[in-house]
Amino acid sequence: MKISVIGTGYVGLVSGTCFAEMGNNVICVDIDEKKVASLEKGIVPIYEPGLETMVLENHKKETLNFTTDIKAALDNSNICFIAVGTPMGEDGSADLQYVLAVAKSIGEHMRHHMYIIDKSTVPVGTADKVKATVQAELDKRGSNLTFDVISNPEFLKEGAAIEDFMKPDRVVIGADTEEAIRVMRELYAPFTRSHDRFIAMDVRSAEMTKYAANAMLATKISFMNEMSNICERVGADVNKVRHGIGSDNRIGYSFIYPGCGYGGSCFPKDVQALAKTAKDFGYTPRILDAVEAVNYDQKRVISDKVIKKFGENLEGKTFAVWGLAFKPETDDMREASSITVINELTKRGAKIKAYDPKARHEAESFYLKDNANVEYVESKYTALSRADALLLLTEWKEFRSPDFTEIEKRLNQAVIFDGRNQYNKEKLEAIGFEYHQIGVQS
Repeated sequence: MKISVIGTGYVGLVSGTCFAEMGNNVICVDIDEKKVASLEKGIVPIYEPGLETMVLENHKKETLNFTTDIKAALDNSNICFIAVGTPMGEDGSADLQYVLAVAKSIGEHMRHHMYIIDKSTVPVGTADKVKATVQAELDKRGSNLTFDVISNPEFLKEGAAIEDFMKPDRVVIGADTEEAIRVMRELYAPFTRSHDRFIAMDVRSAEMTKYAANAMLATKISFMNEMSNICERVGADVNKVRHGIGSDNRIGYSFIYPGCGYGGSCFPKDVQALAKTAKDFGYTPRILDAVEAVNYDQKRVISDKVIKKFGENLEGKTFAVWGLAFKPETDDMREASSITVINELTKRGAKIKAYDPKARHEAESFYLKDNANVEYVESKYTALSRADALLLLTEWKEFRSPDFTEIEKRLNQAVIFDGRNQYNKEKLEAIGFEYHQIGVQS
């Protein structure tokens, strides 16, 4: 099938590449000329395991191409995915300006029937706005061309996006016509051969499904973090409580790990956008508001623990930070807890020596670029030298079984603040460490 994907960010590039992998002819479009030129040279702008190899292979086979020319891309496709950003506005709503700008361009340039698919995460009712925008441009042209607007939300986990796309749990399609559903079923058939995971529904329900899924997962995280804060105050161990409740198959173990808050491009934005949508329709989403409030506070739990031990004035103190990305296997730092923790400590005078295997460039060039109190190092042990404590903020695999003798030797004092509960408290305390974690009394 002939596909165009508008937007070469995380969702667009992964989606286009995976469609090409299955033999489709894919053209990815972006207005950023430098990004397109880099992709043409095989330079992938994001880190995602397996993505670079797949991009290079399919570009070499000419099933995956990149351009800034949306007109040419539309001329050579009949399926067009909109996969541009929907950043969070000041009021928490999703900003649709880029989605609607693409819709306008499609209406201006399409020359045959198009299946227009919203792949970006968008609020309920966005398909109607896209449809109206495309139709308005066709009316200006005096054109009687037809089109379908389809909702196809993505459910990709950063760090496992290729596997999620190639072997999806479900493919949700919202469409108004049987023909649109048929086309989408054909497109996704190679990805759902072993199990029929294709779920067709109306457009608004499909738009809502994405928000409901992310809100549910964020709720589990904030719920467990709230339990961890209660456990810490009453003398319980949240790690044991997690095992106790996770064994109930109605609850399960997924997304009930306590930590220093969720981040990334989805959960924070989608929870707030869904809450804003609810309020726009006259409903107060009390659970969603609480989920977001708990997460806001949770990002400060580790810095609060550090301040409690070392005091409000952190002049002369240096802290080693392991992990900057919001989760392992990605370089994404959007809404990462590390940003909050580092800024809370440095504004009190602390120095930070930070290490992350993938996110250093993101921190240096954007998220922490104005923070002169942060030094970036090339290895986890280098970060420890002459530091007053270690702060673990991202659960990368290389942090799971470190050499604690080496850690103790390099630190000024054997103190660890673990924001992801990676280590065994009893074992560390037995070898002389002062170990602070989430949801357990120190």
